[in-house]
Formats: sequence, structure tokens, C-alpha cells
Amino acid sequence: MFNLKPEVVARLERVLSSVEMLLPRTVKPVDWATCYAANWRRHSFSGYLEPVKVTDTTTLDELLGVEEQKKVMTHNTRQFLAGLPANNALMWGSRGTGKSSLVKALLNEYAPKGLRVIQIEKEDLIYLSEIFSAVEDQPYRFILLCDDLTFEVGELSYKMLKSALDGSVYSPPENVLIYVTSNRRHLLPEYETDHLGGKFVNGELQQSEAVEEKVSLSDRFGLWVAFYAFSQDRYLDAVRLAIAREARERKVEIPFTKELEIEAIKWSHDKSKRCGRTAYQFSKNYVGRYLLPAHG
Repeated sequence: MFNLKPEVVARLERVLSSVEMLLPRTVKPVDWATCYAANWRRHSFSGYLEPVKVTDTTTLDELLGVEEQKKVMTHNTRQFLAGLPANNALMWGSRGTGKSSLVKALLNEYAPKGLRVIQIEKEDLIYLSEIFSAVEDQPYRFILLCDDLTFEVGELSYKMLKSALDGSVYSPPENVLIYVTSNRRHLLPEYETDHLGGKFVNGELQQSEAVEEKVSLSDRFGLWVAFYAFSQDRYLDAVRLAIAREARERKVEIPFTKELEIEAIKWSHDKSKRCGRTAYQFSKNYVGRYLLPAHG
């Protein structure tokens, strides 16, 4: 037996406590039979999959103004579920137009058929290989979702995603597809100076190296799906649907009046945006105010 001095024991306890904080958490494996979605949580030098309770009940039918986008993404996802060739997808465009909601609606539609979603933050893309290893032997089909993704030039996570899409050693297993949403078509900021340095070869203008690098990542997605701001009619259709949904959940009748329509249009002007998100936010505000007097 060693007779350690109290100050040495205290120091060893502090060291052990510090080491323990660095070790990965002991967590139970995700039960994918009952869990439809998970987040990757970083911890120290690694991370773990954390189950998420799906509370968003958005359905494909409830997404308005994105009919073509729904068609493309639904077909691609169904091909994937059937074990047929399917593409990684980049959904890009104006904010609030339904990119993320479409993925949630796809999960709600096809979870009973084995679809699962893993959401990952940009900073954690360096752990792609660990996530792939965690699910490659599962009898489910996984969409790896990176939401609202943008990069700056030279980021390590950019290179990791590029490698995964390129089919390198970091490529996903056959039961994983990568879906990304972004406000940027090429995921990187674009500057006027990017176009300097282009040159003519055999009479044809070739892009500059800066432009070539910025499109090199987005080019690796098999699908580019663009989303645009709504027309006023589409926006009002979305408002009508959102209010009907809120009213149905509360078992009340809320008439869609001309005054309501005018108020919805003013709301979109104040927000400087006509989109599904704006319609949803207005419906929350309007229905709440409409029902408040009954609650005293």
C-alpha cells in the first residue's frame, strides 16, 4: 500500500475528474424501431446519436407553392426506400420557402416504410465516418440532413462533405443519403472578383479558378432543387391552409374574411417576405388573438 499525502490524492482526483469529462458519454444505442429521428451531439473528441421525438406533423399535402419540388424529392426518396438508385440532394433558395419542412413532411410520410432522419450541424461534418459506421448495419434508410448550410472557403467540414459526396473513403453506405438545405446555391459566398481570371480557350470562355472551386461542391449533389418566394395568391392559399389547420386542432370554426386577407397581406409586407413561414407565423398570431377573448 502506498501512503499518499492528502494534497497528492486531491490532485489525482482533479486529474481523474478532468479525464472523465473528456471521455465519450455512455449512452444507449438508438432504438430505430421506435425512434424516427436523431441529432448528432458532439462530445469531446467524438459524439453520439441522441434520439429526437418528432413533434412536427407537417404533411406533404400541407406544403403549398412547392409542387414541383415535392414531386422531385418524393420520387428520389421513394427510389431510395425501394433500394433503387437515388441522389444526394441540395435544396437551395429563399428563406422560409419550405426546404426544411419538405424533409420533415417526407419523414412523416415514409417513416412507417423505414425512413429515418439524422440531423447534423455543419461543425460536426468532420464526424461523418462515425455516423455512417453507427447506422450502416441498420435495416432502415437514413437521410443525413444538414440544415441551413453555408461555408467559408477552407473550412475542414467543407472538405469532409466534399469527400463524402465524391465517393471517397468517407462516402456514405448504401442506406444513407445526404440532403442539404441552404440559402446559397453553391454553399459558399460569391463575390464580383470571383469572375476575374477567366480566360478564353479555343474561343470559349472558361470560368476562373475561384468560380470552379465554388461550384465544385454543389456539383457533387445529384439533385439541385430550387425554392422561390411565393406569389401573393400562393401566400394567401398558405395562410388559409395554416389557419384551417390551427382551427381544426382546436375544434373551432374561423372564417376566412376579407379583413383577415388584408391583415395577412399587411403582415407579409411588414415581414418583407411572402413564404410558408410567414403564413405560418401569421396564422399563429391571428388564431391566438381570435380565441383569446374566450379565455377571459
